[in-house]
Amino acid sequence: MKNYKFQPESLMMSHGYKPELSEGSIKPPIFQTSTFVFKSAEEGKAFFEVAYGIRAKEQTEELGLIYSRINNPNLEILEDRLCLWDQADDCAVFESGMSAISTVLLEFLKPGDVLLYSSPTYGGTDHFIQHFLTKIGVEGIGFNAEDTKEDIINSILKSGKKDQLAMIYIETPANPTNALIDIEVCREVADYFSTEEREIKVAVDNTYMGPLWSHPLQHGADVVIYSATKYIGGHSDLIAGAVLGNAEVMTRVKTLRTFLGNMASPHTCWLLLRSLETLKVRMEQQMRNAREVAQFLNAHPAIEKVNYLGLLEEGSRAYNIYIRQYESPGAMISFDIKGGEKEAFQFLNQLKLIKLAVSLGSTESLAQHPASMTHIGVDPEVRKAMGLTDKMVRISVGVENAADLIHDINQALKQVKTFERAEAMTANAI
Repeated sequence: MKNYKFQPESLMMSHGYKPELSEGSIKPPIFQTSTFVFKSAEEGKAFFEVAYGIRAKEQTEELGLIYSRINNPNLEILEDRLCLWDQADDCAVFESGMSAISTVLLEFLKPGDVLLYSSPTYGGTDHFIQHFLTKIGVEGIGFNAEDTKEDIINSILKSGKKDQLAMIYIETPANPTNALIDIEVCREVADYFSTEEREIKVAVDNTYMGPLWSHPLQHGADVVIYSATKYIGGHSDLIAGAVLGNAEVMTRVKTLRTFLGNMASPHTCWLLLRSLETLKVRMEQQMRNAREVAQFLNAHPAIEKVNYLGLLEEGSRAYNIYIRQYESPGAMISFDIKGGEKEAFQFLNQLKLIKLAVSLGSTESLAQHPASMTHIGVDPEVRKAMGLTDKMVRISVGVENAADLIHDINQALKQVKTFERAEAMTANAI
């Protein structure tokens, strides 16, 4: 039993918490405090030395509790548990997904640097890259899922900025198209341009897959990022983000977090600890439902195209990446309705069980229109190049009964005008 290794889902109820330190409470209490009492002045000095990076921790030394902007029992227990899924050295939890993303980019980029990033990416991330980083002198160079390793290298070389490349930032599967980026190829590109003086980091936004279905650190990433609001939180009742990586990288991330003050609150951490206990069962049910919904959509006459990992053509480049990089097709689907924005809106307005709202990964199914909602800030020409059309709808599949979800989608599609025309054409053909 001593050498037996429990799976992460089995440890989500207990790892990192000692009930005897909290009056025997089976669950961690909410440590709603701003500061912590030191046993002695010497202890306080030792804690601050480690927290501020003045010295490294001793081998058996723990970072002592100082102040909830730096650490808090709820925060530490949550970070310990999240590390199990990605087999990371350390984790930092933030007050939102965007605060996690922006902290990573600010820590590893400086004026004059170049960021290589995949497209499409989440609208908020795209806006930060295009409209904030440029203000501080960071240039972005985009690439897409169709680009090969050679294409990406040549793009950097032609830019004349190879010596300024500092980070590769990718989101895979991409939001909302489900396009796949090869993490191992990005690692190879990073290594190609790295030098002894300048190591190029690879960061991966893994929100679409959650910590269950993909583990980017095992494919060469230095940093993995989550909007913990999504699958990790999973109940549409909190906002949070998470960053994981090796000890060296995370020391930098956590140090900047300390001074930006954008860590998650004790109450948010407590809610996330609750959610981690059911993460695996929730995500597995969502995936099973999504498979059925995607198959239904793929056969429907009113649907032009379905983007779902479970429908990738065997032998295709995307399929080969999927087989290597993912353990499940996930629960995110996007599809093009025949017609345009008008037809997409007709469909969305007629949904009853599925809710019209942004976000994803929650227990309830959510549908939205990316072009006019989450990605409205992306330049229209860029959206077009991404394949993000006005007729695209994105659905985050929840844990409801799959037959009920399909019924709701079907009744909504029947009220779309293009479906009426498709039915008529089918009838005439017969």
